Amino acid sequence: MRKVLTACLLLMSAAVWAQNEKQQNEFDMTAQIRPRAEYRNGALSPRSEGEVPAYFIYNRARLSMEYRRHDLSMKISGQHVGVWGQSPQVDKKGDARLALNEAWAKLNFGAGFFAQLGRQTLSYDDERILGGLDWNVAGRYHDALKLGYAAGKHQLHLILAFNQNDEKTIGGTYYKDGGQPYKNMETLWYHYKSGKQDFNASLLFINLGLETGTEEDARTRYLQTMGTYLTYQPGRWNLSGALYYQGGKNKTNRSVTAYMWNLRAQYNLNERWNFMAASDYLSGNKPGGKKFKAFDPLYGTHHKFYGGMDYFYASNFAAGFNPGLWDNQLGVGFKPCSKVGLSLNYHYFATTAKVESAGKKYDKGLGSELDFQLDVTVMKDVKLSAGYSFMAGSKTMDIVKGGDHKCWQDWGWLTLNINPKVLFVKW
Repeated sequence: MRKVLTACLLLMSAAVWAQNEKQQNEFDMTAQIRPRAEYRNGALSPRSEGEVPAYFIYNRARLSMEYRRHDLSMKISGQHVGVWGQSPQVDKKGDARLALNEAWAKLNFGAGFFAQLGRQTLSYDDERILGGLDWNVAGRYHDALKLGYAAGKHQLHLILAFNQNDEKTIGGTYYKDGGQPYKNMETLWYHYKSGKQDFNASLLFINLGLETGTEEDARTRYLQTMGTYLTYQPGRWNLSGALYYQGGKNKTNRSVTAYMWNLRAQYNLNERWNFMAASDYLSGNKPGGKKFKAFDPLYGTHHKFYGGMDYFYASNFAAGFNPGLWDNQLGVGFKPCSKVGLSLNYHYFATTAKVESAGKKYDKGLGSELDFQLDVTVMKDVKLSAGYSFMAGSKTMDIVKGGDHKCWQDWGWLTLNINPKVLFVKW
């Protein structure tokens, strides 16, 4: 007993001494269990006559650990993702769906300079071009080096990445498909935040090296994306806009000239009600053009913008089509109390380029989608969400996405997000 008491006193003394030190250390651990039940009857792509709905339960199990002191931060996060029942009950071989989704270290050099390297999420601005894709059960990560500076109203990040399939002794740097969608990436991001915090502006430049050819005759093509994102919040309004241009070469070695723009306005009537209108325009590629004019939103969180059913950019168009998208949206949000939120969003979709198939021209209209979502805070660290969407497509939708627009297309889901901080230590 005396030994135990002595040990406790020593630990308490050490803790007191550490608190008096200029440099403090922090360690925390968070856990997440996030199952999501889905009913799919035309989600991601329209269904055809006679196809029956699909039902399944997705699950994410994630454990994250982070260490911090004034000059160093580290985070390691492991996760298992998959569908209930996907693995055998007795599994001696292990599960390939268990992986690290984050593993990085951040070095703080003082005066606002830092370097962060390793597997990390790249989430910038409204996540339209670079996003964490948290909706997806696996999320999205990049293996990269991030060099940054932050001081006052200004932030500047330089992100560098170079990917290979495996270690090599000889054989060049050919990067075959199956890993990251790019061979190398150089990204520069600048952000300005006004003193009143009601105006923010960002500039983004991305250069992507895309591998083409074969291992014997490899060629890297370079695609550039550049643009700006602006936000302004006067009074009860929340206004934002974005404009991006894309040029260079794509993976098929075609010259690219493409662009996109977005305008969004939200009015907060009071603490309970808000109303929103938005328009997204992404240029498309018309048949027979010399240049490729379809804008690629790259690695953004597309589910956030282009409808809950993920018809656009979260899934591919039919072979041979890249018609672009014009998405006009109206939405309303309602919070009857602090723990409950409801939203209803309407989308009208159209292509931005002409659509032709078998010598016949089609109207640009793709149809309408209605998305409903309910969010409930069950208790601390526990949130219940549910949603339902349906799509009323057109004949043009059949051409560019497949399926049969005469069939009822809908999707429903229910998820429980349990995400507590299970440990916090400071010394």
